[in-house]
Amino acid sequence: IESVHDLESGTCAAAEKGQIRQKNRNTEISDMTETTHIDADQQPEDDLPIIFRMPLELRWRDLDAFNHVNNANFMTFLEEARIRWFESTGAQWISEQIIPLLAAVRMNYRLPIPYPTPIYVELFAERIGNTSLTLGHRIVGDSDRVYADGNVVMVWVDRRDGRPVALPG
Repeated sequence: IESVHDLESGTCAAAEKGQIRQKNRNTEISDMTETTHIDADQQPEDDLPIIFRMPLELRWRDLDAFNHVNNANFMTFLEEARIRWFESTGAQWISEQIIPLLAAVRMNYRLPIPYPTPIYVELFAERIGNTSLTLGHRIVGDSDRVYADGNVVMVWVDRRDGRPVALPG
């Protein structure tokens, strides 16, 4: 993905085959409708710059019998944010030859999300490898309350044989 390799020109600098560890105190991010300014105290763990932020309105059907968002829906929120981020890059992240697959998912449920609560899904790049990308994620509220955090490892594979391939771009 061009934008994954060119994060330096966007919102953060990527180290070759390594961890992204840029401390940027005034990062601007895209939230699908406008550019939002993020202050230093809103940065994810390890000061990783947020590369994408998606606002999300809860729906009544997201709730469970305890009147808060069902934990399974957190994964759907993250999936939607990843797809929207990929689409926003303008790069070809999927093709007839290659697709990204989830190799691992880590979700830390910090607090239940009550209804109605405006929430945001934030993504940040933790690691860029040769065939994989580790995306950190957070689900936060207006007051920067963290409802969940964690990461996913995505591996690009050849559709024909299922073997890992180099990241596109």
